[in-house]
Amino acid sequence: MESLTYFQSSVADSIAVKQRLLDSPDVLATITEVADLCLAAYQRGNKVILAGNGGSAADAQHIAAEFVSRFHFDRPGLPSMALTTDTSILTAIGNDYGFDKLFERQLQANGQPGDIFIGITTSGNSPNIINAMTYARQHGITAVGLAGQGGDIQSCSDLCIAVPSGDTPRVQESHILIGHMICGYVEKEYFHEYRR
Repeated sequence: MESLTYFQSSVADSIAVKQRLLDSPDVLATITEVADLCLAAYQRGNKVILAGNGGSAADAQHIAAEFVSRFHFDRPGLPSMALTTDTSILTAIGNDYGFDKLFERQLQANGQPGDIFIGITTSGNSPNIINAMTYARQHGITAVGLAGQGGDIQSCSDLCIAVPSGDTPRVQESHILIGHMICGYVEKEYFHEYRR
């Protein structure tokens, strides 16, 4: 019975954070703005680039996969990449330049003005994400932060979606919800002719 209480409490906590998200018009407005920026980037031939550490690295890969493969329906792929997948690149940069340069260096190689960079960090303070955000803003790449409450990322982003929670698992659960919403919106708006 004690284990059941733990699981019920976890579900309730997750729902509570999502309810706070639903009740936060400023956060929802930022999500809408980010989705519109991603759509506009695709319409002009740019791409969406994502990065994060640990669970946030998995989220970056998950969101990129939704853009490239499909979300709700079959359609052509949209150009998106996660900077967390190539072990040779990751270890080369980590060895030669340090872990803090992991994503900045890849953004320098693969980013173009007009692209969108989404840096995911639950703490809002991951140095390699902060460095990449700073690089993006200096080179015409829109820097979007996906974070929890607080952190340096809010001051170095063009836009920051801050989940109203300080609990890492609950923030990460909301991050993937937000990623799904953005992917679903972009797919729906970009591919009118493919919808049934």
